[in-house]
Amino acid sequence: MGANRKILYIASSFGHLASFHQPYLRWFAQQGCEVHAAAGGAPCALEGVSRFIPLPLEKRMFSPRNLSAAHQLRALLHREGYALISLHTSLAAFFARLALRPSWKGRPVVMNTVHGYLFDGATPLPKRQLLLSAERMTAPVTDWLLTMNRQDDSIARHYVLGKQICFTHGMGIDTTHFTPPDAAQKAQARAQLGLNPDALVLVYAAEFSGRKSQATLIQAMPHLPENTVLLLPGRGDRLEECKTLAASLGVAPRVQFPGFAQHIKDYYQAADLCVSSSRSEGLPFNVMEAMACGLPVVASDVKGHEDLVQPNITGLLFPFGDANAFAAAIQRLEDPLRRQQMGQAARQAVLPYDIQPVFHELTALYRQAAGLEG
Repeated sequence: MGANRKILYIASSFGHLASFHQPYLRWFAQQGCEVHAAAGGAPCALEGVSRFIPLPLEKRMFSPRNLSAAHQLRALLHREGYALISLHTSLAAFFARLALRPSWKGRPVVMNTVHGYLFDGATPLPKRQLLLSAERMTAPVTDWLLTMNRQDDSIARHYVLGKQICFTHGMGIDTTHFTPPDAAQKAQARAQLGLNPDALVLVYAAEFSGRKSQATLIQAMPHLPENTVLLLPGRGDRLEECKTLAASLGVAPRVQFPGFAQHIKDYYQAADLCVSSSRSEGLPFNVMEAMACGLPVVASDVKGHEDLVQPNITGLLFPFGDANAFAAAIQRLEDPLRRQQMGQAARQAVLPYDIQPVFHELTALYRQAAGLEG
């Protein structure tokens, strides 16, 4: 890296960088780097970042605004002469690498962190071919590729989607903050959220989107005991649709939509089970944080989940989209003693994903990629 210590982080939103990358942005700044951040949405506070660059990114792959973002990035990269760009989220990573094609002498080192490929064997063939083609097209300018689940790592290696492919343990969670509650703490958390002490409480903290598939969980509620409560903190495009579904099924009093939760630990500590119905994941923070709070997990049998959930040990897996199978899995875990045993195992299983070992793992890779001394 020499005298050039300019780093650019790129993601679909500044919120993503704030949620998952703050320790690493701070670390780069502590190494004497000048750190810039380019993303969609409104800029937010990011410690260590000296310049914020808004990008006109949209979630629709073929939006003209995304091509405009690529042109903006190409001019930025030529003008600023970054030593390293760190890419996050599939759409932003694609258009950033598109800006680097054709490559040029002295271009930045490119490190792409895969937070979950949006294609796998279960993806419809046309979409799978399109998204895989996009990754293969940009592979020649992907110097480092960091994966965080077994399926994505296998895909990346099979198709050689980067020059150096490294398996990691995600971005890290704080297991000293997310901890199992004692009886008094659990009772207090339930009281604060207005939950019955005898309720069987399920929690799924996620954006309301088609991929997160909250509708599957709501459809299962009529088949679960009356004391079952489903907490769905989060917001997103499918929120109102899910509220309407809960009302139409007559389970609205047992399905709560708290919106964005500032203190998500309170929900985990009030719950009995972490649930997830997602179509695909990278390495889901919500599941790992819940496991750190001592919750067993009932989740769809998809990539990302299968890396975290050991069936009959830390939780149960069910076929994606199968509301009946989900309900049956919940019924299998009605015994409090079994949930307690699984929750203890879940806490132990998630410790390798703690921020301390993961931070050292990732900063060693960053140091190597950026050519930082020491």
